[in-house]
Amino acid sequence: MSKVDLKAFADEILADGVIDEQEVARIKEVIFEDGVIDKEEAEFLFSLNDAVSGKANCPQWKDLMVEAIVSYLLDDEKSPGSVDDDEGKWLVAMIEGDGKLDDVEKAVLLALSEKASSISPELKSKLDSLVQ
Repeated sequence: MSKVDLKAFADEILADGVIDEQEVARIKEVIFEDGVIDKEEAEFLFSLNDAVSGKANCPQWKDLMVEAIVSYLLDDEKSPGSVDDDEGKWLVAMIEGDGKLDDVEKAVLLALSEKASSISPELKSKLDSLVQ
């Protein structure tokens, strides 16, 4: 868990309405500070993404989002390497939170489908419909 006030940090990052390369480096430093992405940090990333979706963000933003969310879902102790039902429900809620599926979220889904050893059948069906 980050020692930084993520709400204040988000306000600072979003002040100019886009995420640039220096901000990606700062975000990465904060969320990976303890070596583990927790739920609060993962939700922080989705809130940032919702705020800057479709804008001229640097390419490293997508890379960081994919790396962090895949790590959060696949490197956990409860279901390592797989996306269980609870994680799947959380992921769908995060993606549907702003009512649209953007390129960054599609990249997260694609990476999960390639890297996860298993994804619940219900989630797989839902993810397939989201990507189409």
